[in-house]
Amino acid sequence: MRLKNASVLIAGGASGLGAAVARTLHDAGATVVIADLNTDKGEALAAELRERASFVEANVMEPEPVQAAVDAAANADGGLRISVCCAGIGWAQRTAGRQGPHDLEIFHNVIKVNLIGTFNVLRLAAAAMLDNDPDDGGERGVCVNTASIAAFDGQIGQVAYSASKGGIVGLTLPAARDLASRGVRVVTIAPGTFDTPLLAALPEDARQQLGAQVPFPNRLGQPEEFAALARHIVENPMLNGETIRLDGALRMPPK
Repeated sequence: MRLKNASVLIAGGASGLGAAVARTLHDAGATVVIADLNTDKGEALAAELRERASFVEANVMEPEPVQAAVDAAANADGGLRISVCCAGIGWAQRTAGRQGPHDLEIFHNVIKVNLIGTFNVLRLAAAAMLDNDPDDGGERGVCVNTASIAAFDGQIGQVAYSASKGGIVGLTLPAARDLASRGVRVVTIAPGTFDTPLLAALPEDARQQLGAQVPFPNRLGQPEEFAALARHIVENPMLNGETIRLDGALRMPPK
């Protein structure tokens, strides 16, 4: 899939991994539509990128705002060809412990944002892509989702987060098979520990300890490295139905 003159929807694109994807794909010639709940950061990023960039306020759990963001991308030059979903939340709580059983509402909310929100973006973006004219290789679109290595190596207290990310991994292959006959690919990235705004709130020594756990390179991942993989997925038509770990060979210990 060529990026030049293509339109891209980036859900959760106002900061962190999503913002890096927006900058990388925009630099490659794409028109980017940034969808996020953070209006200030989203509008600031769109202003930074200037031409071929816009912001739409959207909650990934709600069909109407996501559809509005999809429509904005579909109506941009080139039509909606690429969707990247980076939206998500985290939570730490054991299944059961001294405080009692895991809070069911919190578990539900993590699943709703991370898993259902990702699927909401995927289903609406893919539906819009079906109307595209195929390119020379028969492609109509590419959907990139974000899971986590917690889907495979969930730590103590990550039961809700791991379940939500494991669901994203699980839907990747059947979604790719669903859409294969129409030329729409689906690929998921499962990042390890990355230097995002979530980790920026930690003390510096804690950040260094997290980075030291990575075999090589012996540091936290950079959002630009996530964005580079997202770009490669878009541009490599043989990548489909797969979840790719991006973690420097890290395998998380129980805690």
